[in-house]
Amino acid sequence: MNVYFAAPMFAKSELIYNSYLVEKIRQQYPDLAIYLPQENDTINDKTAYADSKMIALADTQKVEESQLMIALLDGITIDSGVASEVGIAYANHIPILGLYTDSRQQGSDNQQKLEALGTVAENQFHYLNLYTVGLIKLNGQVYSSEEALLTGLNEFLNE
Repeated sequence: MNVYFAAPMFAKSELIYNSYLVEKIRQQYPDLAIYLPQENDTINDKTAYADSKMIALADTQKVEESQLMIALLDGITIDSGVASEVGIAYANHIPILGLYTDSRQQGSDNQQKLEALGTVAENQFHYLNLYTVGLIKLNGQVYSSEEALLTGLNEFLNE
């Protein structure tokens, strides 16, 4: 099965985390063919040249060849490339498993946090673009931890 791993990939911390999580999945599921865009030097070696059309065509082809997408949603906002890839996966009826680990989602039952929502500039929670999240949920699931993602992946693979 081909899996497309959609994730931000421009900060060193992002590159390291992506590699870590993909390696963890590869070890657990060696039969999966996981495409991690940062490993495609033809378009992602930032010392070389790839124009916008080359990048769009290469990654779109890999999304369309996939039977599953895993999308990392963490960050100030959902990475624009990830959001685009989610849209392509949704349009092609490819199931999507999202991972959103932002710690600000904790405490949803805390009354003080809930009351703070009514005070300007005191939102204790993080916002994700609901359109992109909706595309994922219409064709998959969003998980709040690596462990939950791996459990969801296992359930998907055993369906």
